[in-house]
Amino acid sequence: MKFFFVKTTLLFVILSFSSLAQKSEDSTKLINEILVEGKYKDLDRLPILDGTRINSGKKNEVINLLQSSADLSINNYRQILAKVPGVSIWENDGSGIQTSISTRGLSPNRSWEFNVRQNGCDISSEAFGYPEAYFTPPTEALEKIEIIRGSASLQYGTQFGGLLNYVTKKNLTNKTFSFETQQTLGSYGLFNAYNAISGKIKKFSYFGYLHHRSADGWRENSQYRTNTGYLSLTYDFTSKFSISLEYTNMYYLSQQSGGLTDSMFQADPQQSVRSRNWFSSPWNSSAMHIKYDFNENTKLTVDIFNTLASRNSIGFMKDITNVDSLNGLFYNTRQIDRDWYNNLGVEARILKQYNLFGQKSAISIGTRIYKGNTRRKQGGIGSVNSDFDLTIVQQQNSQYGNFDYKKELSFETKNAAFFAENLFQLTDKLAITPGFRFEYIENRVLGTIDKPVIGIPLTVSNSVRNVLLTGVGGEYATTKTTNIYANFSQAFRPVTFSELTPSATTDSIDQELKDISGYNIDFGFRGSFLEAITFDIGVFYLFYNNRVGTISLDGKNLKTNIGASISQGIESFIEFDIFKLAALDKKFGNLKLFSSVSFIDAKYSRWDDPDAINDETKNFSGNYVENAPRNVNRFGFTYKYSRFSLTYQFNQVGSVFTDALNTENPNSKATIGKLDGYSLMDLSTTYLINGKYNVKAGINNLTNEKYATRRSGGYPGPGILPGNGRTFFFSIGVKF
Repeated sequence: MKFFFVKTTLLFVILSFSSLAQKSEDSTKLINEILVEGKYKDLDRLPILDGTRINSGKKNEVINLLQSSADLSINNYRQILAKVPGVSIWENDGSGIQTSISTRGLSPNRSWEFNVRQNGCDISSEAFGYPEAYFTPPTEALEKIEIIRGSASLQYGTQFGGLLNYVTKKNLTNKTFSFETQQTLGSYGLFNAYNAISGKIKKFSYFGYLHHRSADGWRENSQYRTNTGYLSLTYDFTSKFSISLEYTNMYYLSQQSGGLTDSMFQADPQQSVRSRNWFSSPWNSSAMHIKYDFNENTKLTVDIFNTLASRNSIGFMKDITNVDSLNGLFYNTRQIDRDWYNNLGVEARILKQYNLFGQKSAISIGTRIYKGNTRRKQGGIGSVNSDFDLTIVQQQNSQYGNFDYKKELSFETKNAAFFAENLFQLTDKLAITPGFRFEYIENRVLGTIDKPVIGIPLTVSNSVRNVLLTGVGGEYATTKTTNIYANFSQAFRPVTFSELTPSATTDSIDQELKDISGYNIDFGFRGSFLEAITFDIGVFYLFYNNRVGTISLDGKNLKTNIGASISQGIESFIEFDIFKLAALDKKFGNLKLFSSVSFIDAKYSRWDDPDAINDETKNFSGNYVENAPRNVNRFGFTYKYSRFSLTYQFNQVGSVFTDALNTENPNSKATIGKLDGYSLMDLSTTYLINGKYNVKAGINNLTNEKYATRRSGGYPGPGILPGNGRTFFFSIGVKF
C-alpha cells in the first residue's frame, strides 16, 4: 500500500513539472495577493445566515485549514485548534486517528460531549447511546472545521459541548481536472501520503482523495496504519437545485502500548509492557445532500446519512501491575471486545427571510428522524498470540450452555426531533434569536450479561423520553466590525449504553438513573479593529446536572447520579497584525502574534452520595471536576515573507485530578492520581514555489517535554498514558 501511494504521487508530480516555468497572469496575481500582501486568515467566524442555518448570537470559530500552518500530517489538534480558547485535548495517541477534545470542564473522551459531524452529518458511533467519535478525517482533506459551543444544542443536537463539524474540500481549482498531493516523512517511521483529485464539467463536479498514514510510533508497541478513501459527486440541475452524494471508507489498525505506573513513566515514558494489545475500527459512512433555493429568501436543505462501522479490540487488559505472562513463560489469553454500528438518519431544514419592523429577519425550521443500532459483544477469550486476531479460542460455560462472549447485547435508539430558531433583526444593530428543540428518544436494550458463572438475561423495557429544550441568543453591533453577543441554551444527554449495563460482578445499576440535563450561558465581545486586531473575549457558565458516576453502597458499587457540577470561566482570543499596526511597508512581510487564554473553574456543586449525609468526609461538593484543567493557554506567532513562513506555538495546560475525590497521590495501579500541568513548544516552516509547490518541515514538542494528559482505568490499557516526545517531519506537496 505504501509503494502504491508513492508511485501514484510520483507520476502526477512528474507530469506537473512541465508547467513549473509557466507563470500566467492569474497565477502571478494569486502569489502577490497571498504571499506579499499577506491576506491570509486561518481563523474566522460563521456568517449570521449560512444556508439554512442561523448563527447569530452564538460563540463559534471556523478554522480555515487551507491557511493553517499546523502539522496536518498527524492531525495535530493542539496546533490545529490553537486559536480556539479553552480546548482541552487528550494527547495519548500520536497517530491522529482519533480526536479526543472538550471544552468547559467536560470529558475529552473521544469528543463524546460534542455533536461530531462531517459536512453536517453524524459520524459518531451512535448519536445518543454511544456518542463516541472513532473516525477523524485526515485534515489535509478538509477545507475547514466549524465549532459552535453549547448554543448548538438547539439546531444540531442536545450535547453540552456543542457542534464539531468537519467540512471537506469541494474543489481544488475551477478546472475540469485538478490534482494535489502532500507527502510527509517523519520520526519513528512516519509516512503520510495524501492524494486528491477534483474537477467541474458543466453541471457536474467531483472531489475525491486517498490517504495513508503509518508509523512505528513514539512509544514502544505503538505502531499503526490507516487508509481512508473519500468521493463526493455533485450535480447542479439548475442554479437553485443540486444533489450531492458522498462516501467515506476508513480502516485502521493500531497497536496499543497500554498504561504505565508513575515510576515507569518517570523512568522512561516511551517504554511499554503490553505488546499484544490491538485496536481496529473499519468505518463506512455515506450521505446525500439536497439543496433547493425557492428564491433568494427561502432555502431548503435535506441531508440523508448512514454509518456502517465496527469497533474491535483484543488485548490483555488487566491492571498494569499484572505481568502479561504465566509463570514468566507463557502469555495469558487475551480479551476480545467488539461493537457493530448501523445508523440511519434524515435531517431537513428550511430557512425563510422576511421583513419585520423595516428589517430583514429570518426563521429556520428543521426536523430530524434517526435510528441507531449497536450490537456489542464483550469478554471473549482470545488467543495467546501477539498479532491482531479476533478468533475465539475458548468458549465459556453457564447453566445456559456454552457461549463465546460474557456480554452479548443489542442497543436500539429511535429519535425524532423538531427544532426552530427565529432571528429577529430589531434594529440595524440589535438582533435577538430565540429557539427551541423538541426531542423524542426511545432506547431499547436486550441481551445477556454473564456474572461470570450464570448467564443472566438482561431485558430493559423501552425507555421513552420527551425532551423540550429552549434558548435565546442576541447580538449588538457596537461598530461595523465589532459586536457584543450573549446566549442561553439548555442541553441534555441521555444515559448512555455503557451506563445502563454493569461492568463487573459487584456492580449494580440504579433503576432510577436520570439523564443529564443543564444549560450553557455565553457572554462576550468580538470583532476586529483597524484590520490589524482580531479578538473574541468571553465568559461562560455551564450547569451539568445529574452527573453519572459510581459510589459504594452496602459493600457494592452502584452506578447512579452522583450530583451536579458548575463550570465557569473566561475564554479569550486576541491576534495582532504587528506590521500593519506599525504601518510598516508590505515588503517586510507579515507578522501575526496570537494569544488564546482560558480559565476554567469546574467544581462539583452538589454531591448525592447518601453516606455523605452522616459523614462529611464523603461529601465531595466543592471538589474539582476530574480531567478539567484550570488553565489552557496557547501563544504563538506566524511570520510570512514572500514565499516563506515560520510558525511558533507555546502550549501551557494546567494540572488535573483524574477522579472526583481529587486524589493527589497515584494508586499502585496508576489509574487515579493528580497529573501535573505541562508546557510544550512547536515549530514549523513552509516554503511555496510558483504558487503550486510547497516544502514544509517542523518539530513537535521542541524541548522534548515529558507529559501526560490522562489516566485510564480500562481501554487502551490501565495506567498513565504519556504524550509524545519530540518528533520531526518533512513534507513536500504540489497542486495543479
